[in-house]
Amino acid sequence: MEIKLPEPKYKGRLSVEEAISRRRSVREFSGKEITLEELSQILWAAQGITGGERGYKLRSVPSAGALYPIEIYVVGEGIYRYLPEKNSLKQVRKEDARKALYEASLHQEFIKDAPAVIVIAAVFERTKSKYGERGTRYVYAEAGHVSQNIYLQCESLGLGTVAVGAFYDDAVQKILKLPGDHKPIYIMPIGRKI
Repeated sequence: MEIKLPEPKYKGRLSVEEAISRRRSVREFSGKEITLEELSQILWAAQGITGGERGYKLRSVPSAGALYPIEIYVVGEGIYRYLPEKNSLKQVRKEDARKALYEASLHQEFIKDAPAVIVIAAVFERTKSKYGERGTRYVYAEAGHVSQNIYLQCESLGLGTVAVGAFYDDAVQKILKLPGDHKPIYIMPIGRKI
């Protein structure tokens, strides 16, 4: 099953400077759902297509060699993979894996309590095939760019998030049934601030 997402907006209510100033890590959520429009906007900020030059599509974050090793997954009532080229979500699994993610993340309550959880994964070989071992650094830097964009977009929408790096990689990969080369880097629960 594939879900076409609403088109992103290119002008928000908050300036970049205001979003940077207000950005905080949020670990408590109101329990109210986020909308598909909000989720679409966050995913676009994370990896969305922003234009095309020199025969390839540009995205919302810089990528060494435009190799785009980052893969974005959304966990909620099901597990979905974001497809930037189509601006859509492809269902990977039907079950809600938030409780399992919470357990694999050292029992951090806010992961199971969030209406949506984004998992930032990477295919390291996409970048390492061109840059060798140094490509590993580039992938982690890109994941940081993605995470910051998610933080700022959440702030702009009046939502909250936190970047979580404390989890068992193999457990997260197994829970989400990620392909073997998709390695989880960050977990970012998203919800409405209390």
